[in-house]
Amino acid sequence: MRTRFCEVFGVEHPVAQGGMQWVGRAELVAAVAEAGALGFLTALTQPTPEDLAKEIARCRELTDKPFGVNLTILPSIDPPPYAEYRDVIVEAGVPVVETAGSNPVEHLPVFREAGVKVLHKCTSVRHAVKAQELGVDGVSIDGFECAGHPGEDDIPGLVLIPAAAEKITVPMLASGGFGDARGLVAALALGADGINMGTRFVATAEAPVHDNVKQALVRATERDTDLIFRPLRNTARVASNSVSREVIEILATGGAFEDVRELVAGARGRRVYEEGDPELGIWSAGLVQGLIHDVPTVAELVERIMTGAEELVRDRLGGLVRS
Repeated sequence: MRTRFCEVFGVEHPVAQGGMQWVGRAELVAAVAEAGALGFLTALTQPTPEDLAKEIARCRELTDKPFGVNLTILPSIDPPPYAEYRDVIVEAGVPVVETAGSNPVEHLPVFREAGVKVLHKCTSVRHAVKAQELGVDGVSIDGFECAGHPGEDDIPGLVLIPAAAEKITVPMLASGGFGDARGLVAALALGADGINMGTRFVATAEAPVHDNVKQALVRATERDTDLIFRPLRNTARVASNSVSREVIEILATGGAFEDVRELVAGARGRRVYEEGDPELGIWSAGLVQGLIHDVPTVAELVERIMTGAEELVRDRLGGLVRS
């Protein structure tokens, strides 16, 4: 089962593992690459550009198959040295970059000159169209179901994906709510060229997070996420816990970001993954956790998705057609 995404980005299967803060490290990304899918190291998980260079080298020691790097560009009073991270990506010869957050226009000429393919993650049709006009090689369209930042339009994938497919001519991944063969077949039917998964890849053997977090995803249902920062118009979907509920209450009663800054600090979220206490801080999880029932290896997961998708198309859907 090969699509335009496979051809343009040089992978065997139409499946990607998107960038995830604290999670997108070499051991997971290499396992995704070895399984024939496209994995992304998360640049800003590494404290410096030099550390990113070392992580890229570490990933190459684990796989000789293609992988990418996620570069998420967010407004900040004291922004990271994005240009330096970008230059490390180029100098290391990484073939694909997943950009996300703000408009990546200032970085595109450098990536284009170096022959780096750019996949831009969007949460709306208008942003996907703009990215296409800027010359990206592909887009990933995030529905409201996704973990992290789903945007402010609240459009679920069932509508967002085909709406984007009507206007997008470059390869397009569907993101948000995907975790199994059924999701891949649905995404292809809606007009996408593959799927992007985050939360589902967290619950795999190779993901560099504590097993307690993986088991929390297995136990959780689709109802166990919270949307924080809604009053600030910077909505984020996270696993529901005592911290997320406190953040929601503070902001709902007129609080400002300064009043929740300590609660949502990235260092606390990192401790969740490292120490295995889901109540230590804010951590991302998508609605797809309601479809996660085990913790397979990455290879088992990708094989299950691809085999299951082929069986769905050939047997169940093919059997519905009457001549």
